[in-house]
Amino acid sequence: MRSKNNKKVKLILKDGSSYEGKSFGANISSLKSISGEVVFATGMVGYPEALTDPSFRGQILVLTYPLVGNYGVPRKELWESEKIQISGLIVCNYIDTPFHHASQMSLGAWLKEQNIPALEIKDTRRLTQKLRTEGVMLGKIQFDQKKNNEKISFVDPNLRNLPAEVSTKKIKEFGIGRETIVVIDCGMKFNILRRMVARGFKIVVVPWDTDVTKLDFPFRGVVISNGPGDPMKAKATIKNVKKIIKQKIPILGICLGNQILALASGGTTYKLKFGHRSQNQPCVQNDTKRCYLTTQNHGFSVKKIPTGFREWFYNANDNTNEGIIHKKLPFMSVQFHPESSPGPLDTDWIFDFFLEKAGLINKKDKIK
Repeated sequence: MRSKNNKKVKLILKDGSSYEGKSFGANISSLKSISGEVVFATGMVGYPEALTDPSFRGQILVLTYPLVGNYGVPRKELWESEKIQISGLIVCNYIDTPFHHASQMSLGAWLKEQNIPALEIKDTRRLTQKLRTEGVMLGKIQFDQKKNNEKISFVDPNLRNLPAEVSTKKIKEFGIGRETIVVIDCGMKFNILRRMVARGFKIVVVPWDTDVTKLDFPFRGVVISNGPGDPMKAKATIKNVKKIIKQKIPILGICLGNQILALASGGTTYKLKFGHRSQNQPCVQNDTKRCYLTTQNHGFSVKKIPTGFREWFYNANDNTNEGIIHKKLPFMSVQFHPESSPGPLDTDWIFDFFLEKAGLINKKDKIK
């Protein structure tokens, strides 16, 4: 049965427009109003992975697919981080009767457990069209109860150092391979770790501001993970990646890692109008002209390609940059998520390509 926690709540955008909906998430009797950046994602499935993706830190997420919750929530081992990362959730129709062999609980129960507000707003199509036309904007979920009717300001999460908020606080080791790869955690999705461990490597995950050139153990390559917010806020990461480049250690950047590699190499970045958040973004590889379906979640993009690099991929929808690769050295990055969680498996080969260029595998090698 649907929860009785369906009181009227409003999503208010900074331009003054408001959208009334029914609450199905956190118990609003004990929750304060929240503020964040309102963004939309167009994937048909994959909400457990999206909600636990650290790249959504500080954002109120609008899911455009009209039915959400159908298959419940899987066990924690299948999430992309330890908890729900979004600030709030907006859907058109919430399904509170999930049916799936992997379901452990309903979406509503999960949101209540983690104290995340969620609204059913019937006209999510109009809301999404507004965000596409005018660009993503700040918003707040305002509760309609007297004790929770406090004044709350519109707060831009991109003004904060979001990678520092979501990064691991200590060094962690995974896998038992002979060779070691370091992952700089700027908001890493766990499937990056899973895909690297599956290839038989020892993976050491380090905090976002770690100077890996000073680590007291040998390693053969560095992965700069995905993560939330403005890449310019991760100044310590950019500074440390410059040192990695100077020592010519092989680098693979993913999503935010693409932007950080570009900035560390002398490139520039900028904020997109409404970003890319879905599992159906078409990306074209420049040298082969092959088009891949990709999973993405970002609001910033590379503008100027740094000297010594060339554009590796571009977006077939808007021609924005989707990756860079050095002309001679083993430095490369992609704006999309090759770990494909959620979404298509088209670009999982990126990991093998990086490992081959780093001299760690041969072309004929296969993952487990």
